[in-house]
Amino acid sequence: MRPSGRAPDAMRAVTIERNVAMKAEGSCLIAFGNTKVLCTASVETSLPGWLRGKGQGWVTAEYGMLPRATGTRTRREATAGKQSGRTQEIQRLIGRSLRAVVDLTALGESQITLDCDVLEADGGTRTASITGAYIALADAVRWLEERKLTKGPVLKESVAAISCGIYRGAPVLDLDYLEDVEAETDANFVMTGSGKFVEIQGTAEGAPFDREELNALMNLAGKGIGELTELQKAALAA
Repeated sequence: MRPSGRAPDAMRAVTIERNVAMKAEGSCLIAFGNTKVLCTASVETSLPGWLRGKGQGWVTAEYGMLPRATGTRTRREATAGKQSGRTQEIQRLIGRSLRAVVDLTALGESQITLDCDVLEADGGTRTASITGAYIALADAVRWLEERKLTKGPVLKESVAAISCGIYRGAPVLDLDYLEDVEAETDANFVMTGSGKFVEIQGTAEGAPFDREELNALMNLAGKGIGELTELQKAALAA
């Protein structure tokens, strides 16, 4: 039995609320159960030096946790004077995931920066960030298109992410914190709306996993991404 009482293939309740940041070109508040992330998209006309004059844009991301997103206060990284390795790894993952579905040439010479700020952490902050950042990105692209600042269709398809793991010997979908800290295997899957893989991160935390278990996790991930894709479509159509 999972701590939440969910079935092995059941996700937490997912909600997506768009346009929560009045001044951002795109924004959403996404919740995977008790995990809540504010995602904002900012359009900028300045590009990194290595991209100037190349006739294409860029999509990048930054990620952070508020001090009381966790059970005890976490010191702000700005106060510490540097980002942790975990923070850098997650924000690079978010950026790679979004660029996988963006035509950078069609974007034109603009940069879209996605800021993902974790308000509450209960497992799956990176997967919620990627899923929500896509919504904010889509609205920022609409903002550019309305002003005729793009050179064609920018978004090739959608992208979302979900966690899976082996918990007490059983493959389960969408780990919360209690499952994450105890899981024998922990994996994150980033996939497009058409079911193609963008990135897979899998680690044996307690015991090595075999091909059969990996296949079970992939099947769960496909189910979860399918559900998230439909929620994304509904949110963007609202």
